[in-house]
Amino acid sequence: MVRGFTLSAAVLVALAAGCAGAPPEPSDRAPLVSASPTGEYLIGPGDTLQVFVWREPELSVEVPVRPDGRITTPLVGDITAVGKTPTELARDIEQTLADVIRMPEVDIIVTNFVGTAGYQIRVLGQVTNPRSIGYRERMTLLDVMLEVGGLTVFAAGNRSRIVRSANGESREIRVRIEDLIKRGELEQNMLMRPGDVVIVPEAVF
Repeated sequence: MVRGFTLSAAVLVALAAGCAGAPPEPSDRAPLVSASPTGEYLIGPGDTLQVFVWREPELSVEVPVRPDGRITTPLVGDITAVGKTPTELARDIEQTLADVIRMPEVDIIVTNFVGTAGYQIRVLGQVTNPRSIGYRERMTLLDVMLEVGGLTVFAAGNRSRIVRSANGESREIRVRIEDLIKRGELEQNMLMRPGDVVIVPEAVF
């Protein structure tokens, strides 16, 4: 069965024009966060890493971070990457390579960002492409819906909810995604937080 999009080109243009300014400020505005105490990005499952070893082109590779949080590189084998900054991972690889080559110098570049589980937003249910997406500063609900391709024809968008955890407790925030997308009701366009889970239920026919 073919699933349709509820995000038409005309709606997207209208929403883009309406969102040119800052998004409306919800009562529980998302705080500014950083990936690590130093502000450096933390590597997560699904990221793609460019491992560059100076003067050793045969050891320089582009590798995905596997679901188990590890990568595999020449002469190093499996090494944990998740939860480390690129700099930390580079130093760990250098330490291993030092056993086989003289004074290795390693740089790590993240070429595809996903982020650690706590730094992602998960989207479940009746959306075109349910998945986890990397959180960005001041990301809104509309940004999230654009990334997952909008609602399916089976979605009960106005019965959607966001599950948000804070201080060890979870709460649900009701959101009317269909009104946001189809009618441009920007009061529904709340700021997201890292770790949010967006759930879009199926309509009852």
